[in-house]
Amino acid sequence: MKNLDQVRNIGISAHIDSGKTTLTERILFYAGKTYKIGDVKDGGEGAVMDHMDLERERGITITSAATQVRWQDHVVNVIDTPGHVDFTVEVERSLRVLDGAILVLCSVGGVQSQSLTVDRQMKRYGIPRIAFINKLDRTGADPDSVCQQIEEKLGVIPVPLQIPIGVETNHKGVVDLLNMRAIYFFGDNGEEIKYEEIPAELKDKADAARAHMLEQLSLFDDELMEMLLEESEIPVSKIEDVIREATLSQSITPVMMGSAFKNKGVQVLLDGVIRYLPSPLDRQVKAIDVTAVEKAEKEERDNGTNEKVDPEKFKVPLSTSDDDPLVCMAFKTVMEQFGQLTYTRIYQGQIKKGESYINIRTGQKTRFGRIVRMHSNDREDVDVAGAGDIVAIVGVDCASGDTFCGDGANYSLENIYVPEAVIRLSIEPKSRDSADKLGKALERFRREDPTFHVMTDEETGQTIIAGMGQLHLDVYIERIKREYKCECIIGEPRVAYKETPSKAVEFNYKHKKQTGGSGQYAHIVGKIVPMAEGFEAPYEFHNEVTGGRIPKEYIPSVDAGFQRALEKGPLCECEVVGVDAYLSDGSYHDVDSSEMAFKIAGFDCMRTNLREKCDMALLEPIMTLDIEAPDEYQGSITGHISSKRGIVTSSSTKSMSCYILAEVPLAAMFDYANELRSMTQGKGGFSMEFARYARCPRNVQEEVVERRRKELEERRNNK
Repeated sequence: MKNLDQVRNIGISAHIDSGKTTLTERILFYAGKTYKIGDVKDGGEGAVMDHMDLERERGITITSAATQVRWQDHVVNVIDTPGHVDFTVEVERSLRVLDGAILVLCSVGGVQSQSLTVDRQMKRYGIPRIAFINKLDRTGADPDSVCQQIEEKLGVIPVPLQIPIGVETNHKGVVDLLNMRAIYFFGDNGEEIKYEEIPAELKDKADAARAHMLEQLSLFDDELMEMLLEESEIPVSKIEDVIREATLSQSITPVMMGSAFKNKGVQVLLDGVIRYLPSPLDRQVKAIDVTAVEKAEKEERDNGTNEKVDPEKFKVPLSTSDDDPLVCMAFKTVMEQFGQLTYTRIYQGQIKKGESYINIRTGQKTRFGRIVRMHSNDREDVDVAGAGDIVAIVGVDCASGDTFCGDGANYSLENIYVPEAVIRLSIEPKSRDSADKLGKALERFRREDPTFHVMTDEETGQTIIAGMGQLHLDVYIERIKREYKCECIIGEPRVAYKETPSKAVEFNYKHKKQTGGSGQYAHIVGKIVPMAEGFEAPYEFHNEVTGGRIPKEYIPSVDAGFQRALEKGPLCECEVVGVDAYLSDGSYHDVDSSEMAFKIAGFDCMRTNLREKCDMALLEPIMTLDIEAPDEYQGSITGHISSKRGIVTSSSTKSMSCYILAEVPLAAMFDYANELRSMTQGKGGFSMEFARYARCPRNVQEEVVERRRKELEERRNNK
């Protein structure tokens, strides 16, 4: 039985182009997993973790890749995640099952837009992290500024454990503030580590940095504070213990430094992972007791109340024992030629080859015929995997986020947060013969990626794909062409607009129909209220009916009718969101009332009020735009953003480069890559991510609605 205290499950996350994959390749090399350092530059030849041809050609990570290495008698499961926001679900589902993380920050760019997104994801799942300030060899490297940004932008306390020995072209190594020694890296690939005296010119700076580090740490440990006040000798082991405890409680973020590309600081970072990040024993994972929830729901039904049962109240802690019944989560699925590959994190119990386990979502028993340990795209067969392991199961039919349990357990783990799609394209095969290939490709990608949606336009019969951004959909279109040999015709990108009411309306609606025999009768009274901006749920139903004015079995039908009416709004047939529906009164007929009658009443009532009385407004997706370009182009870039209805939220200049953060409507951002390129002579770069939905200005709304109306008319005429 393995010692779980010597297991680390970590993810490597960052803004695009901060050096995540380069860092992972160095970790593999120093841990002896590979014998040649892979490189993402120059087409990515030899980059083990970027195993897809598309990743190597574009120089970006598209899918998260898992591997396992050994370091200091510890087993470290590492997942390298994409930096581009279009593939953010890969980061989301990886962090969901990991215990700790390395947040990589560029020493020049600092905390960038995707760094903020990754930080939010880590906080969502309570993931302790170490920050690694990378690229200290780059011109303009400023680790002090990055530490300041960590505090200001991420709202966490950074505790630097090192200071650099030189930056930019003079970067030679780091000073270890715990042991007060200089660390240098020699050899062809930085594999030889030498510990020496701190250079004289850095002694004062190192002393001040150490004093500042101890001062910050003393806030989290009374004994350390006493030692500081008494000016007594502080053992290094004591400092390490305080750092570990404060990191696990997410009170601080230890900061380490180096240059992965120049092979400096990576081994020391691995030491930090072992010392400061949690093992599976340090993380208390809770799961919903499904049996207890079902019992509570039955009691509510028996009592005749309509109260919803909150599953969060029925969470129980899981053990990390191999002897208890299995509880594991399928966090990622990949469709392959010989069946589905399901990446799985085991929290409790063991998976044994050939045994059957229950999928809690479907209630079906599934046999696990083959278990493999992944090393990027290579795999190694295993017969048994226990608590704390990350393995893949071959040939299991399930979805991302499914929980599997062994006999004696009926638990459901918290699912993975999935951001919503903001861009749509129509897609169809160039030749009819390729229709089956396209269908298979879209079904595969839909199952693998929860942020990739496939739907059919009812008006035209066209197939529509939706995703997180233009790059996201471009990659899938390219994969369809390469992997399925299917050429496609792609329609214009379209923004996923939404509609919302802007005025509260009271309703008193009767549905009566008599056609001989039993008729239909439903009467509902209540109000439709717009939600405040920044609403969390797109729709809420509130049952305020008392005294049995409407029998309780009909109330869910009214709710269902309301929801059906929200699928297509009156402005341009977009989804309606931000609706609070209150049902307060009504009446029924002993013979003519039915669930169907109340469903029709709910549908007609909602649709009529939205169309005629609610003063509907159009919502458009607003994107956060992060631009880096030579500072000479700052004026023209900001002016161009303003012309796109954008707002610059911050801008700064450092080392002849400007960094601009702005919020811009997605509708104005198509083809922005080419526009920025021509504006900056190819020297500017940007990343973009969804921020929120906001109301369109009235003139823009009128244009969009008119354009949509003409499109719908054309489609009807062409039928």
